Amino acid sequence: MTTSATSEPSAPPPATPPTVPCSVVWCDGRPYVLEGRPGRARWVGTDYRGRPEALSSAEVQRRGWTHSRRRAC
Repeated sequence: MTTSATSEPSAPPPATPPTVPCSVVWCDGRPYVLEGRPGRARWVGTDYRGRPEALSSAEVQRRGWTHSRRRAC
């Protein structure tokens, strides 16, 4: 008996963003990279106009994030 990978349900994404520096997540359709800084990490990307933007992990979580480009919301 063979099983297809498409017939198995996929696991839900984790509730909190990754904590490993240089991790990449997608938020609002744009990529953000985790920058590790002593004492505090931040997610760095661009806003809808292409301007640099830094978000906290809480903000990325609040806005919705994914490991792929598809929109979370």
